[in-house]
Amino acid sequence: MSNNTRLTPLEKIGYGLGDFASNVGFQSILILLPVFYTDTFGLSPAVMGTLFLVVRALDAIIDPAMGIIADHTNTRWGKYRPYLLWFSVPFALTMVLTYTTPSFGPTGKIVYASITYGLLMVLYTMVNIPYCALGGVITADSQERVSANSYRFFLATSAGVLIAALGPGMVKTLGGDDPKVGYTWTMAAFGVLAVIAFIACFALTRERVTQVSDEKGTLGQEITTLLRNDQWVIIAALFFVLLIGIVLRAGSAAYYIKWFAARPDLTAAFLTTGTVAQMIGASTASWFTARFDKVPSYILSQIIVGAGSIALYFTPAGNIALIMALYALINFFVQLGAPILFAMAADTVEYGELKTGRRVTGLVFSGALLMLKLGVAVGGWLIGLILAGSGYSGQAETQTPEAIKAILLSVTLLPAVAHLLLIPIVSLYKLNRKRCSEIRQQLDAKATAG
Repeated sequence: MSNNTRLTPLEKIGYGLGDFASNVGFQSILILLPVFYTDTFGLSPAVMGTLFLVVRALDAIIDPAMGIIADHTNTRWGKYRPYLLWFSVPFALTMVLTYTTPSFGPTGKIVYASITYGLLMVLYTMVNIPYCALGGVITADSQERVSANSYRFFLATSAGVLIAALGPGMVKTLGGDDPKVGYTWTMAAFGVLAVIAFIACFALTRERVTQVSDEKGTLGQEITTLLRNDQWVIIAALFFVLLIGIVLRAGSAAYYIKWFAARPDLTAAFLTTGTVAQMIGASTASWFTARFDKVPSYILSQIIVGAGSIALYFTPAGNIALIMALYALINFFVQLGAPILFAMAADTVEYGELKTGRRVTGLVFSGALLMLKLGVAVGGWLIGLILAGSGYSGQAETQTPEAIKAILLSVTLLPAVAHLLLIPIVSLYKLNRKRCSEIRQQLDAKATAG
């Protein structure tokens, strides 16, 4: 096992560019895909919600398999970095296909959406799981991991800013009166950016941390190893619950500003406000954890997110300034927690290695991302269910009061419940800064003895 490497700012930027690339796709799914599917592609909300849920069921097989494959990969470039190079172009091309509307009937469109969205999720897995595992092997220093993840999420949310600020306008500019054409060309442009960023991440990072033992286990052994890691189980639960709340809010945001606030002209400004606040929030995570450690910082962020969401529920539709301010506050503290959570996930790798004698970095992150994507699936399914149950119609010029109330709940109180549930879960996490240092010392001693 290597020493606790201090990373240069350039390597942290390089590491962050990998998540910038991933989030060009992921943020478009959160921000644009629900509206694209219902208002442009032509799916009903119920079908859209079911599609999100069913396709994500594949992740239960694909994610753990990808984690194990990555852990068993050995190339001259390392275990995880090569995947950024190999699958960046297929990922970008599939983004374009997902946002292309074919001239099919209703059944044909459902089949097409299922295939393209499903393939996009598979390719996202094939680049993002090795990328996340990379964060566990570029340094063994717990606080450096928080710092690297702060760079990561600053750049990841900058992808969200691009999607929110430029996406709707690019669709209009590139497509004119035909948003179907606009979405396709917009995603083509974003796809090129994603490929460039993936290659930069590959070139600027290095894998340094190795396991004490090189022994490889069977699929059953490695999954058993993962499940014996009680601290990882806590992280998995956090990812699942968190993403339900995030997807409910982000996926409903465009509906909220259009129908509740009755300001569709502010859609880009509203979404951009949230993503810019996320960028700033991500950059402050290292400052908070250096002073309060990870768990207290995470609890504080969730309390503020919950309180801000409740306050947004009671904000009148006409008070745009307060709506913008509260939405910025919520997103600032949501993203402040993201680098902390991924750093905690990386810390569970060493904890599990000390406890079980096996290091399963890829599986730790693939399992965590599986729970993340299941949360995304449930959140997306809930949006479709809520909209369908309230009588929402993407083709209508007006919406019923029931539909508008459902949209309001999806942005405010329902996400608040999810964020407040995170507090008792994260309170069970025990890998504070002192404990992580002790674990690293014990693993280094084992490596020296070996």
